[in-house]
Amino acid sequence: MKKNTTVLILPDIRSAVNVGSMFRTADACGVSFIYLAGITPAPLDQFKRPNSDIAKSALGAEKTIPWKAVKNLRPLITKLKKDGYQIIAIEQSEHSVDYKKVRPADKVAFIVGNEVEGVPQKIQNLCDVIAEIPMRGEKESLNVSVALGVALSRMLSI
Repeated sequence: MKKNTTVLILPDIRSAVNVGSMFRTADACGVSFIYLAGITPAPLDQFKRPNSDIAKSALGAEKTIPWKAVKNLRPLITKLKKDGYQIIAIEQSEHSVDYKKVRPADKVAFIVGNEVEGVPQKIQNLCDVIAEIPMRGEKESLNVSVALGVALSRMLSI
């Protein structure tokens, strides 16, 4: 895979199992850091106790990939852009491009959205690219952790 400095931004993910799965996928794809925003559950609670649902699906990746919980996305995205990161949302949008055509920069931050609402428009507006995974079946979308795996596997292997 291409050597990138890759970070993930996981805003308002509701399922701890999905978060754990994304930690595991991040490890497989060489992600260097994960930001957990809003209501996204963290591997450790406020008392430093492990979240068993995250641990069950992450299989230890929650201990090997550095992470940080943040309250607001706008300052984080602004800082990452200032630090030279390309911001890519994985989302369906009238402004999206086929994810297979996206060429990530050497420093890239991927954002995936909440299981129901996706990436909010106000966050999409801050992104450099909105990458969409085409759906060929009857369903409109993939599970968020599956979508992340599909997108990272393709875009980071180019």
